[in-house]
Amino acid sequence: MAVIGFAALALGIFALDLLIKNYIEKHLEVGEEKPFCRGRLLVRRYHNKGAFLDAGEAKQGLVTMLSLGLTLFMTVVFLAAFSFRGNSTLKAGLALLLGGAYSNTYDRLTRKYVVDYVSFPVKNKRFRRIVFNISDFCIMIGAALLVWGDARKK
Repeated sequence: MAVIGFAALALGIFALDLLIKNYIEKHLEVGEEKPFCRGRLLVRRYHNKGAFLDAGEAKQGLVTMLSLGLTLFMTVVFLAAFSFRGNSTLKAGLALLLGGAYSNTYDRLTRKYVVDYVSFPVKNKRFRRIVFNISDFCIMIGAALLVWGDARKK
């Protein structure tokens, strides 16, 4: 797949997550929770003012600048990856990671918080309180693909 295909993947993740976040912001109150997918998921409006699990919430500006800096750095890495032939696992991982990073960074810059909206109805109360968005899942899957792709090379 060419650079345009991987860039389209990243853009698609950004656009889909942004559409869902805008829908959640318009149709749910903060903290409101609704079952989804026959109760296998919970849709909840949550404003994350920090990083993962609200880390750095007291230093929003720093979290935003780090997010922006890392997103720009990963963009350079993503573009540099296309100077090499092959290794589509690396490129797909970077595209997933970037799509998620752009969406969450965009939120931090425009809303001053990240809109999270998916949690799991599990018995463990600590895990049940964690709220994700599609970007978070894409970042995790992208990072796993980078590690897996690198391990495969060795």
